[in-house]
Amino acid sequence: MSKRIINTTNAPDPIGPYSQAVIAGNLLYISGQVPINPATNTVEATNIAEEAEQVMKNLQAVLTAAGYTFDEVIKTTIFLSDMSLFTAVNEVYGKYFSGNYPARETVAVKGLPRGVNVEISMIASK
Repeated sequence: MSKRIINTTNAPDPIGPYSQAVIAGNLLYISGQVPINPATNTVEATNIAEEAEQVMKNLQAVLTAAGYTFDEVIKTTIFLSDMSLFTAVNEVYGKYFSGNYPARETVAVKGLPRGVNVEISMIASK
């Protein structure tokens, strides 16, 4: 099976040796996105809701570049710096889906890149 690499300037550049996303067959695998503003390459969010909003915008940019939509997302993983942030992130996250929610897990981790509080990865299918 061949794979196609997806990169867009509308989402942050990868922080390490990985791609923003890879299409293999009809599946799109999006690497974890953090709340970096791609225009400035900095974290500008001042609270968890703003962080979550930037993450979702970054994910939307990658989905769009690959020709996918949130309706085609089948699985997400949310990483939080603390589970007390769950409700605020969940509110923002839910606005991006039209009731066609993907499978998901949410886990708390010891740390995230650049000291942010949320990172989300996705898998989508055509």
